[in-house]
Amino acid sequence: MLTTLLRETALRFSAHGEQADEGATAVEYALLVGLIAVIIISSVTLLGGNIDAMFDDIANRLGGGTSTT
Repeated sequence: MLTTLLRETALRFSAHGEQADEGATAVEYALLVGLIAVIIISSVTLLGGNIDAMFDDIANRLGGGTSTT
């Protein structure tokens, strides 16, 4: 499916494609924005815990961690 999407997008933007004279439509932009959003959400979900732990470790090393006094 991704291969088909990339092939169709390449045809629309290539100078020699069948649909080269047509501009990118709002639907195509919406698909691209949706794909980018899925990539961002999945990467934040996968890396969020690790990044949070890293910042907590840095804050604790700098003395910015929460104290119990």
